[in-house]
Amino acid sequence: MRVAILAHEQFPDRAKTAVGVLRYGDQKVVAVLDRATAGTTVGDHLPDVGADDVPIVESIADAPDFDALLIGIAPIGGGFDESWRSDVRAAIERGADVVSGLHYFLAEDEEFAALAADHGVELRDVRNPPEDLTVAEGIVRDLDVEVILTVGTDCSTGKMTATLELVEAARAAGLNAGFVPTGQTGIMIEGSGIPIDRTISDFTNGAVERLIRERADEHDYLFVEGQGSIVHPAYSTVTCGILHGAQPDHLVLCHEADREVIHGYESYPVTDPSKLADLYVALAEPVAPTELLGGSLNTYGLDADEAADAIAEYGGSIGAPAVDPVRDGAGAIVEQLVPDR
Repeated sequence: MRVAILAHEQFPDRAKTAVGVLRYGDQKVVAVLDRATAGTTVGDHLPDVGADDVPIVESIADAPDFDALLIGIAPIGGGFDESWRSDVRAAIERGADVVSGLHYFLAEDEEFAALAADHGVELRDVRNPPEDLTVAEGIVRDLDVEVILTVGTDCSTGKMTATLELVEAARAAGLNAGFVPTGQTGIMIEGSGIPIDRTISDFTNGAVERLIRERADEHDYLFVEGQGSIVHPAYSTVTCGILHGAQPDHLVLCHEADREVIHGYESYPVTDPSKLADLYVALAEPVAPTELLGGSLNTYGLDADEAADAIAEYGGSIGAPAVDPVRDGAGAIVEQLVPDR
């Protein structure tokens, strides 16, 4: 499928969905929409995603033919920015589907819904969970599968990226590994999943349990994409629901180098990773005991020497193997899962 990705004024640093699809999706990206960097290419900003020649354009009018427009930004609160309306409208009028991970549902927007009907296109709001979710049964440990969950010190610390890199490293090591997406970007990449942050609170644990149960017969190892942080001032309920619903055998703690305050909540400092690792393990203990398998450190913005020093320091602080999975892959963490290593 040929796609254009909307990422106005956020690409690449705050365009998590756009970058995730570029790096891991099997869609063919033909253009990125970003008024701030129009006239450049993806390769000018992200030389390691294999999309060097993909143009960054100002609007839909400048984009080559495509089958779907993806909303590639996930702002705090998941709202729709009215400055995007003309591009969404133009995409529909060109006969393209629109795929969105916002909390604002495009299918419920009267203008977009009417236009979509006129042009025979689909508005896909991937943050819309199934209607038949229910409470958890607490049975994940009874399944014949080993579960690894990524957890974080904050939002946007690279949990989805780490999870996908762990899956790739596990498969490279000969393990039968699967990905369990719990957020909008992971769902767009995998083509399935449940947006955990949109579920009814009582059903959060059950939604994660369902995702694992549906995949447990197909894989020996399931890597679950974590969300938020257990001490986040806004999103901790989502994190706790995933932790207890997934009943993970292992945790991988994700952190961003040099991040000192919570993104978007700058009056709150980031908790020391070593203390937070202990807190995650202690919080899991009454439901399903777990252990810290390793750490993932996002060193984007550091040079190679700075990154190496930061990774070594991070691993030492949490007492477990640490990697930047984008720079070095996640093999050093996964090798601990390989039998008879």
